[in-house]
Amino acid sequence: MELHYTKRPVLLFLSFTLLLVLIRADPDPLQDFCVADLGATVVVNGFPCKPASGVTSDDFFFAGLSREGNTSNIFGSNVTIANVLSFPGLNTLGVSMNRVDVAPGGTNPPHSHPRATELIILLKGRLLVGFISTSNQFFSKVLNPGEMFVVPKGLIHFQYNVGKKKALAITTFDSQFPGVVIASTTLFASNPAIPDDVLAKAFQVDAKVVALIKSKFER
Repeated sequence: MELHYTKRPVLLFLSFTLLLVLIRADPDPLQDFCVADLGATVVVNGFPCKPASGVTSDDFFFAGLSREGNTSNIFGSNVTIANVLSFPGLNTLGVSMNRVDVAPGGTNPPHSHPRATELIILLKGRLLVGFISTSNQFFSKVLNPGEMFVVPKGLIHFQYNVGKKKALAITTFDSQFPGVVIASTTLFASNPAIPDDVLAKAFQVDAKVVALIKSKFER
């Protein structure tokens, strides 16, 4: 009998924990679809639905990933985004996708997606892909066509073309709007700018070095 009462608090705790998990989880959609009304004036943690009477087949179609991206830029890469902003039919469905074109020697620079896990599949070329964990451990692989790599939610990661030809990858996300924080431009090209002294202290360099790096991102 005493053992029975000892187990009861544990069972209550587990039940309460499970209840919290269920409450905090994102709810499933309550309708077949909710095409985003991007012109809505009120937006609360997402986009409201376009009236069903105005929805057409075009709302569920996106051709943007079929076109090669222009890699003539400082990073030698181009990311074509298919999230809810460019593909409103994804609203409430919890998925999105990018096309990543990378020139030889180019990189999709270190960045993170605060709201999604990323799955990378390489279609052409050779890419070094990697991420850094919160314990500062670096995980990486060189991908060949058909191979995949997963990046856990919110962690800094990158893709770098180690081949002699252009690389093409498709990245998928478990969010309609994963967001992106590019480390270099966030730190050295924010508006308003982070004070040079803060960055100099953080990177243990002279403020002149910080100013030089910032000048590389001036438009």
